[in-house]
Amino acid sequence: MKPYLVSLALGLLVGVIYALFQVRSPAPPVIALVGLLGILLGEQIPPLVKQLSERPAATSWLHHQVKPHVFGELPRCVQPTASGTAAARPADRSDA
Repeated sequence: MKPYLVSLALGLLVGVIYALFQVRSPAPPVIALVGLLGILLGEQIPPLVKQLSERPAATSWLHHQVKPHVFGELPRCVQPTASGTAAARPADRSDA
């Protein structure tokens, strides 16, 4: 948010300076904004084309993004049962 406020403040300052020197802005505001929109849209085209020309998107990014923890597998929370003892997780049961 701060960069937007700084940009607005500098734009107002430049507008005041233009008014004090009685000069017009270099381009009509609508034309300038349309040009900026074109620049912003044009910046998005090369990455989009590159992404479309590469391999298809993976169905799951989980294995590519999530790495093992530095300390190995972290301990898990064991829920107590009504009798006060910790219940074994289904994967921990050897009688299954």
